[in-house]
Order: sequence, then C-alpha cells, then structure tokens
Amino acid sequence: MLVEYLPGTTLLPGLVNTHTHLCADGGVRALDQLADLADSDLDRIVTMSLRRQVAAGVTTVRDLGDRDWFVADRRADRAGLPRVLASGPPITAGGGHCAVMGGAVPGIRGSRLPQLLAAVDARAERAVDVVKIMASGGVMTPGTDPAVAEFDLPELRAVVERAHARGLPVTAHAHALDAVRGAVRAGADGIEHGTCMTARGPWLPADLLAGLAAARIVVCPTGGRHGELPERARALMERFSLTLETFNLHFGAMHEAGVRLVGGDDSGINPGKPHGILPAAVADLVGYGLAVPEALAAVTGLAADAVGLGRVTGRLRAGLAADLLIVRGDLRRDAGALERLLAVVVRGIDAVRLTDG
Repeated sequence: MLVEYLPGTTLLPGLVNTHTHLCADGGVRALDQLADLADSDLDRIVTMSLRRQVAAGVTTVRDLGDRDWFVADRRADRAGLPRVLASGPPITAGGGHCAVMGGAVPGIRGSRLPQLLAAVDARAERAVDVVKIMASGGVMTPGTDPAVAEFDLPELRAVVERAHARGLPVTAHAHALDAVRGAVRAGADGIEHGTCMTARGPWLPADLLAGLAAARIVVCPTGGRHGELPERARALMERFSLTLETFNLHFGAMHEAGVRLVGGDDSGINPGKPHGILPAAVADLVGYGLAVPEALAAVTGLAADAVGLGRVTGRLRAGLAADLLIVRGDLRRDAGALERLLAVVVRGIDAVRLTDG
C-alpha cells in the first residue's frame, strides 16, 4: 500500500531483502576468501553490508549463507540498521556450491540421509530462521555446475520433512531444472534463482510451471545485476547464450502463471552484486511483467510474508513496526523513484535522512 505523505513524495514500508550474504564484501574474491577471514574482518564486512542495505531503503534482510554461524549467532537488532534473519551456512554437498561457508555434508548420494538430518537438527538448535539447501551447483563456485542437481529427491524430501517437523521453512538454491523439480516435489517453501537450467540452457516445462503456482512456492529470481559481471558469470551467460530478455521471458512466464515472485538480490557475492542494489531488483521485476505496485509489494508486504514477518513489518498498518521510507516521486507510476530516497526509518529510528536537493 502506498500513501501520499508530502507533496511530491511517496511514503511506503521499508524494503525486505529476502536474499543477501552479509559476510561477503562484493569483491572479486568475496566468497573464495571467507574461510580465511578473521572474526574481526567478518564483523567489519557485516557492519558495512548492513549500512549499505539501509542506505538503499532496506529495513529487513534475510541472510542466506554466512561463514559458519557468524551472522546467525549475531542477529541481535542494531539501532538504525536492518533487522537480520539468518540461515547459517547453507547445506551443500561435499565440495558443492558454497562449501567454503561450512555447511558441506560428506558422503555420496544414497548414504547421506543421516548427515542431512543431523544438519537440519543443528540448525534448529541454533534457532535459525530458515534452512537453506544448495539443491544445485552455482555460478560462483569452481567445480560445480548450475545445470546439475547436488541432491536427489529422497534427500531433499528428508531435509524438508525434518525442517518442517522442527518448525522451520526451507528454501532451495536451485538453478538446475532437476533441482527446481526436486524442490517442488519435496515441498520446499521457497526457491532461490529458479532458472531451470539444463545442458542446453533454461527450460520451463508447463507441468513444472503449473506445479510451482499450485504449490504457492515463493520464487526469488535474485535480480538486480549491477556493474560488470565476474568472469564466471560471463562464461555462463556465453555458454547458454543467456541475455536479459531470456530472464524477462522466463520469469515473465512464472508471473503470468501466478507463481509468487519476491525481491532479493544475492548481494555481496561479487562485484556485479554489491550490497544496496535491491531497487535494481525491483526494476527487474517490472521487466518480468509485474506492474509497479506489484513489484513494490514483492519487496515489502509479500517479501515480509515470505520470510515469516508479515505480522511484524512490510506494510503501513497500525501495530506493525515503524519501518518506513520516503522517496521523491510517485512510486505508483515510476519505479525509479525508489532510487531517490529522502528518509529511512528502521523500527522507529530515523536511520537515513537526505536533503531534498
């Protein structure tokens, strides 16, 4: 919901970034260096990341992969900075995507179920907000393939069932078509990326599209590309002849079918994904065919629902947290106004105030 506040401005709820990596500094070695960083380095990076998020109007972040438990163990609210939800290190295969974060499960397919269940239990004991599993390889991890699944259906189903039994939602990093299918069949609550990659490029079968919509699974396309893509990402784009139009058509089909899309930018992982680019992810959502109010809902109320905070934040409503933005312009017509911040209020604290010049 948008409300006129001052002439020429729009008042709206604070933004909810459903997918970020606070321990990653947005540099060339953002993920590769994680294992070597001291706690003091990580603390500096996390603080910097949060400041850049709030400077972009983000008042809530969901961290989907830190180094070991660094972010998960330090979720206490910091005055004037976004509230933090955390998954801890994502569950991944031995040597799998983001194994450097500390969540690798040893063993081969068919023998890993006990370790996977133990991994879920460990996260429940740490009281994480969500369990994240790397259902496929990823772009930024050498030796993994985003078109190949890391876990089979029985493994994914075991993780989801144990997590739900422990009161935790599950979101799956899933680029590969087989990984997206597996996440849907396993009953995952969310899918990150969802590009449905095959050896020949992305493919979105009609039955999978219908299944995503029927299951009401939340998909975060992790848009918001900004600046120069790293070499690994460029190689992937060239390998599959991917363009911006490819993603517009892919996620546009999801939107038209009624799949719930939310905003998150995967920020921090490389120079093309610095912290503070969630407004660019909103522009991507508009490119997928969402009307501007729909795209804004995907980073406010619907995003808050997706991360379990729909009764806390994400809307302008009495009784919810005072997470607010004021921007110059009419957001009902111009998504670019989101880049023209005048003020950010986080839990009632005036965190950012700019002069209107």
